[in-house]
This record gives sequence, C-alpha cells and structure tokens, in this order.
Amino acid sequence: MFRRLLVALACILILALSGTSLWVWQGLKTLDAPIVLSEPELFDVPNGMSFSQLARKMQAQGFVERSLWLRIHGRLFPDQAHIKAGEYEFSDGMSALDMIRAMVDGDTKSWSMQFIEGWTFRDVRAALANGSRLRHLTTDWTDEQIMKELGAEGEHPEGRFFPDTYLYHSQDSDLDVLRRAFDTMNRVLEQEWSERADGLPYDSAYEALIMASIVERETGVPSERGAIAGVFVRRLDKGMRLQTDPTVIYGMGDNYTGRITSRDLRRYTPYNTYRINGLPPTPIALPGREAIHAALHPADGQALYFVARGDGSHKFSNSLSEHQQAVRQYQLNRREDYRSSPAPSTSEVQP
Repeated sequence: MFRRLLVALACILILALSGTSLWVWQGLKTLDAPIVLSEPELFDVPNGMSFSQLARKMQAQGFVERSLWLRIHGRLFPDQAHIKAGEYEFSDGMSALDMIRAMVDGDTKSWSMQFIEGWTFRDVRAALANGSRLRHLTTDWTDEQIMKELGAEGEHPEGRFFPDTYLYHSQDSDLDVLRRAFDTMNRVLEQEWSERADGLPYDSAYEALIMASIVERETGVPSERGAIAGVFVRRLDKGMRLQTDPTVIYGMGDNYTGRITSRDLRRYTPYNTYRINGLPPTPIALPGREAIHAALHPADGQALYFVARGDGSHKFSNSLSEHQQAVRQYQLNRREDYRSSPAPSTSEVQP
C-alpha cells in the first residue's frame, strides 16, 4: 500500500513538473514571437535600471505580454541580462529577444549633426541648440568657456571645428559633438601641415587654417580652390593686401545686411583685408579638408587678381589693367541672374 502511494505521488510530481516545464517553455517561446509595430518606437534605458525593472517597463509599453517570461529568461541566461543604458529603436518584426540582444550589445539609436563648410562658429552653436535628443550643456556658456573645457583656453573658436556629419546618441551632449569636431580638425590640420608644399608664407599651421577659411568662403566652384589659394599666396609673397570681401563681411559682424559699401571697405576692423596687411587674426569660417589642402598646395601661376563671373566661377587676371577690364565686364554690367556662388541644389544644407 505504501509503495503504491509513493508511486502515485511520484507520478503526480512528474506530471506536475512536466506541466510546469511545458508551461514555462511555452511562455519563453513567446519571447521569440515578432512584435507588430506600425512605426519604429524609441525605448529608453536609464542608468542603473535592473533587468527586472526593464522587463516590467517592456510589459508596460506593450513589447511583451508578461514580464515574468523575461525575468525567467534573465535568470536562465544571466549573460543576456547585462543591459546597457541608452535609447533604443525597436521596429516592426523584432522579437523581445531581439530587443534584449540590442540592449546587451549597446546598439543604441543614433542621430546626426552636420557642420557645413563655410559656417561660422555662431552657425555651429545654433545647429547644436536645435539638435534633437542631444543633451544641451553649453547653451548658456560663452565661447571662452567652451574652448577652456576643450583644453584650448584663451584660443579663438572660429574655424577650429571640422565640417562633417557627426553621429551622436541620447547620452551625448553638445560638448561631446564639439569635442569630436575639434579633435578631427586638429588631426586633419596636423596631417595636411606635415605634407605641405615648400616655400609657403605661413609661420604656423594656424596661419594656414586662416588662409583655408578665406579660400573656403571665396570658392564657389570647388575646382578653383587651388587657383584662389595661389592668388592669395602670391599677394602675400609680394606684400600686397589680400583685399577679399569675406573678411570684410566677417569683420562687420551684425552690421552686415547683405551688401558691402565703399565706406565698409574703408572702415578699419582687424579683419578688413583692404585695410590690414597680411592675414586676419583668426579664421573666418569652417574650412573643409579640400580648402586646407589648397591653402597648403596652392596652384602655380601668375594671377594676382580674380573677380566673380556671376555663375559661381571666377575670372583670373595677371595684371591690374586686365583685372579692371574683367570687373567692368562681370561686375559693372551684371546679368539679372548674377550669382557670386553657384545656385544651391535642392539637397544642399544651408546654415
């Protein structure tokens, strides 16, 4: 009798365990089922969140039916419970386990920030201020505070940030993006400076950066960068003033309203290259690698002048009389569609 009772109890226990195992197996299988989403959804994992808290949050947001199965999964596979903080994007067709794997790998959602060649540092700060999903640390900082934080205390920020597209995550700040752009510019400038042509009229890589920023602002047609740099280098070699309008505009600051008058050309500012000798004290914009390369590898030739044709390109002249004739042709008799730079394409990003 006693043996029959033990056998019965054993059978009941086996059936119970089998039933429980089947129940758990079926529950865990739901974690492999694809989720139906009409559009991608963001899911935030704050610092310090435990796996149990994560499971309950995923249930609350509808990514799993029951958080129990995720918690059991975390116990059975502890290596898959080490999630990383950040913001993740879940899309249609992903399973709960796909989402967990993304959070274990730290495959967070990224956004992009683009700095454009020819922008000023003011344009850069405006773009950062409008950056979505970016922590804004520097909004109320002065330019001096930013440069100090970047390890460049006392240095001017203009032209020191490389124009490029930068990816960032929701954990990043505007200072993080600035640091990447600052470090990238330093690397690019150092590399280009080390490979510079001989006999250039620069005492430092910083002076080459200043020249590159002027070339960037003067160039409408990329293929002319070397030729424009050549004109400016020859003028420096001969002791001639650069006499370039973008430096005048930069020196005018907020007083520039779209036109330069003869009075503006006569008015002294540290940047007015019609009034000062040599280069201005700082860059006037963000130069790209091509402009930096042109400043350090100017095209050979004899031209000392150039004037905008009105289609974005320039007419280069070797003598003042030839230049004056070109000015009469292209500046004094402007077409209605005159442009000092090429017409922007529909995909071009404007500052």
